[in-house]
Amino acid sequence: MEILINTDNNISASEEMRSYLRADLEAAFERFADHLTRLEVKISDENGNKEGEKDKKCVLEARLKGMQPLVVTSHGNSIDQALTEASNKMKTSLDSTMGKLRSY
Repeated sequence: MEILINTDNNISASEEMRSYLRADLEAAFERFADHLTRLEVKISDENGNKEGEKDKKCVLEARLKGMQPLVVTSHGNSIDQALTEASNKMKTSLDSTMGKLRSY
């Protein structure tokens, strides 16, 4: 499973941060690893340098083998919060999709 992490110009993503996020995502999606070809994370700060409620946005795209990608979006007060919420949404979506595939 390939994990791509993209950020906008308002978020400086150090290699340390990228490594942390990759490890977090690998652990969170370990049970789906045989079915996923790629996870793509897009993190942005919608307010730029200004403060605001839930201004961090995380778009998480999961590509399942032989299927159209699944996409979820989440907002949070921090990058971790937005990523955690997006991960939870994606796991629910993957559980649902995989359940439907098993029933056929």
